[in-house]
Amino acid sequence: MASHTTYYDRRLRQGPALVRARRPYLFRNAATGLGLFALVSGIYYYTINAVGQDDFADVKVPDEPRKPAQAK
Repeated sequence: MASHTTYYDRRLRQGPALVRARRPYLFRNAATGLGLFALVSGIYYYTINAVGQDDFADVKVPDEPRKPAQAK
């Protein structure tokens, strides 16, 4: 029976083989994460600014609520 192999040690820390395997992707993954964060932040900022500029001056607000029709 083959022994169970893993990239993690008993304390669930990364082993040297996993660190070596992930090293080429570290910069690309970080750059992708920062790019996604910047995109989402920009969309959020634009949305908040676009909504914040609306003054609702063209919306008519009634003075008092309508009274229900009375039964005859």
